[in-house]
Amino acid sequence: MTSDPQLEDLLRAAAPRVLGAVVRRFGDFAACEDAVQEALLAAATQWPAEGTPQEPVAWLIAVASRRMTDRHRSEAARAEREELSAHEPSPGPVADHDDTLALMFMCCHPSLTPASAIALTLRAVGGLTTREIATAFLVPEATMAQRVTRAKQTVKASNAPFAMPGGDEWGPRLRQVLHVLYLIFNEGYVTTSGPQLARADLALEAIRLARIVHAALPGEPEVAGLLALMLLTEARRPARADASGALIPLAEQDRTTWDAGLIAEGDALIEAAWHRGAVGEYQVQAAIAAVHDAAPRHEDTDWPEIVVLYGLLGRMTDNPMVALNAAIARAMVEGPQAGLARLGELDEPLAGHHRLHAARAHLLEMAGDDDAAIAEFTIAAERTTSTPERNYLTTQAARLNANR
Repeated sequence: MTSDPQLEDLLRAAAPRVLGAVVRRFGDFAACEDAVQEALLAAATQWPAEGTPQEPVAWLIAVASRRMTDRHRSEAARAEREELSAHEPSPGPVADHDDTLALMFMCCHPSLTPASAIALTLRAVGGLTTREIATAFLVPEATMAQRVTRAKQTVKASNAPFAMPGGDEWGPRLRQVLHVLYLIFNEGYVTTSGPQLARADLALEAIRLARIVHAALPGEPEVAGLLALMLLTEARRPARADASGALIPLAEQDRTTWDAGLIAEGDALIEAAWHRGAVGEYQVQAAIAAVHDAAPRHEDTDWPEIVVLYGLLGRMTDNPMVALNAAIARAMVEGPQAGLARLGELDEPLAGHHRLHAARAHLLEMAGDDDAAIAEFTIAAERTTSTPERNYLTTQAARLNANR
């Protein structure tokens, strides 16, 4: 967006407030988003030379609103133009009302695919440029631009009001928002393809957005659960790769480098959320992460507690990845054969997924069947699209081969 990190942070933080205010005033989400992007570009160009205005959000709202007024003037009849002119804004104090959360609900509208909702959320709420989003997901900028454009058109066609959902819509719509943030974080923490193990900027953006939702909805246990899960997982980032970027598995990480501050914050969030009533999936996942983070060494992990938590999580969701992780936890308590038996039940739902083969390889090695483990490590390496994961899996197969 700009070469000045402080200015970039300021514009990124202001973007959702500005867009929310302009959408509330003019109603056309797609056109308003374009107008706000033009205002942000103007700020990035002018402010370094002229100085940051005393009311930066008001300045951006004014510029974006003028763009919208000009658009209406060029398209509407004379009478309509005159009516809109009377409402042309001028820079000044901004109302305390913050529409960021309503904007996030709009960007995560159920009519959008997850990929489109992610792109639109990062663009409209996160303030990322199309190029930045395309880079994060390893797609051409033109492809991401089309995705964002289609998403805006879909939202416009849905005729969704710019307002917080209510009644029976509230629960499903909130889950949709949390799911989109969860997907953004996961892609940042474990990049699915390409040369990098992770994208810290994407994971941190997901945490920033989750903090916004939690600040607006402090009484929602699943919001706190998702934020806790992100923090407890992000805390391990310093130990996840060596100096060359090679993957370090959880069992071999230097836990003294984990971020104690993030762990303490995550623990406090999940502890408070756990006692608020109904327990949801994100709270349980956060509780599992908390058990891992509490162990000073891998061998100190309370695996029986993790098995219990995965049992609870399994009753909430039929996600096969949950079942895969539960099988690994079961193996740590009952032995590798128990885990392998459970993995066998996932051959169909996870057919071709590299993580199934990687987990099976790990348990086969635990069981002493090195030949079978080598074969599974090799298959997993062939099927992953992440270069660091491929290198790690290939190294494991080579290590076992050398020991035969």
